Amino acid sequence: MYKLKTKETDNSVIEFIESVDSPKKREDAYQLLDIFTETTGYKAKMWGPSIIGFGAYHYKYDSGHEGDAPLVGFSPRKAKISLYFATGDTERENLLKDFGKHTTGKACVYINKVADIHTDVLQALINQSIRFLKETYPNH
Repeated sequence: MYKLKTKETDNSVIEFIESVDSPKKREDAYQLLDIFTETTGYKAKMWGPSIIGFGAYHYKYDSGHEGDAPLVGFSPRKAKISLYFATGDTERENLLKDFGKHTTGKACVYINKVADIHTDVLQALINQSIRFLKETYPNH
């Protein structure tokens, strides 16, 4: 049975940010914390050891796999900052065109620093992601 590793925990978001080695990444993490908190209206929670998530939804795939995940989130990793938005909505791709300097993985958007991106587009991505997930998974 597949066990989801990334669960919401009671760990302190501030303690986690304070544990980030790079002072610049810490500063960016606090800036992102403010933007995500203000945009979502949700209190930041730790998900697993290193993801700062906002809100939550319950998903269930056709395969039967199900679980809970944050609606949006970020993680100040050593190499880059990972941003977590919903995938599967074409609006995401359109917004990313105007986002600024970033790369994308399967589900993440990676940035080097907040100064590289347009925060108004970040807010639009956050809102689009929450709207999309609430429409896709309405029962949470």
